Amino acid sequence: MSTLSHIFRHGRPAAMAATTPASVTFASIAFAIVAFVSVAFLIVALINVAPVNVTSAQAQPSPLRLSLDSRLEGPTAMFLVAQDRGYFREEGLEIAIDEGTTPLDPISRVASGSHDIGFADINALIKYRDQHPNTPIKAVFMVYNRPPYSIVSRKSRGVSEPKQLEGKKLGIPSNGNNLGEWPLFAKLNDIDVSKVAIEQIGIPVRVPMLAAGQIDAALGPSFRVYVDLKDRGVPVEDIVLMQMANYGVQLYGNAIIVNNKLAADKPEAVSAFLRASLHGLRDAIRNPGSAVDTLLKRDEGLKKDVEVERLRMAIRDNFITPEVRANGFGAVDNARLDESINQLALTYTFKAKPKAEAIFDPSFLAPLADRRAN
Repeated sequence: MSTLSHIFRHGRPAAMAATTPASVTFASIAFAIVAFVSVAFLIVALINVAPVNVTSAQAQPSPLRLSLDSRLEGPTAMFLVAQDRGYFREEGLEIAIDEGTTPLDPISRVASGSHDIGFADINALIKYRDQHPNTPIKAVFMVYNRPPYSIVSRKSRGVSEPKQLEGKKLGIPSNGNNLGEWPLFAKLNDIDVSKVAIEQIGIPVRVPMLAAGQIDAALGPSFRVYVDLKDRGVPVEDIVLMQMANYGVQLYGNAIIVNNKLAADKPEAVSAFLRASLHGLRDAIRNPGSAVDTLLKRDEGLKKDVEVERLRMAIRDNFITPEVRANGFGAVDNARLDESINQLALTYTFKAKPKAEAIFDPSFLAPLADRRAN
């Protein structure tokens, strides 16, 4: 029989009685029992509580995903500035930013639902929606009020104006934004496209081929091709920049686009994202050098002077225009957007040509007083 059983049945053994007072013995045993039971209850409680805490952590909302249309570069610093300086967080948002490899990446990603927000060419979006009528995307903030579509050539190759492209070799990236705008530019400037030798090239070899004289001109965003050609050592006086917006093209450029589900379920999140992005854009305009530092933190291979020049060029030619000064950042002029759709129709056959209201939704924009370009 155990000592504990003996105690409960017969009292203390003689040896115990001789050495230990009865009050101390029973108090010690009672304390041990209470302590054992308490520890047991505590262990059970911890086992039951732990899964609740894990579940609660897992229930936290995922960050909204933003897809760019290219690698990180000067003009996209506005989003990184908003992220690094806490502007998204101040609006109650967590944003994950992903680079793109083709202009269609942000559109297809937002359409599929893998990303909530995109930074995409609005003309590519217009055509994509025409080809996929149920595309759940809308544009909500115009960033490039003037498009950066350009033809960059060299005087030494005999190309100083659009008509001189005839009889020359023009490099066009097969997955670039400008592929669709080239026929429009040619039509508006009376270029006989049958006399222009088109060479489909990859974006990485566009500038090297132009610098080496393997092509006479190249299509691409002005702030990419011009700045990269200059950085490659081609004399500035030999570079010819033909921005399509200066040659009759009335199109808009890149806009912030959102998934319709996000817009319907969380409209305030969309408005909050636009407010934070505008804050980042203003900072980038005020201090391009500081804005570019957010790029260098993520990609040490970038050159600060090159990206600062790229950003300054975008600010001058694409971000701030007379229309932006009149209507504020982010807005569009519906008459101009309708005209741009009409221009696209000159060289693109629509299944159902849309109206501006179907493409751009201004309801998420901040009041004009908060969007003025000052």
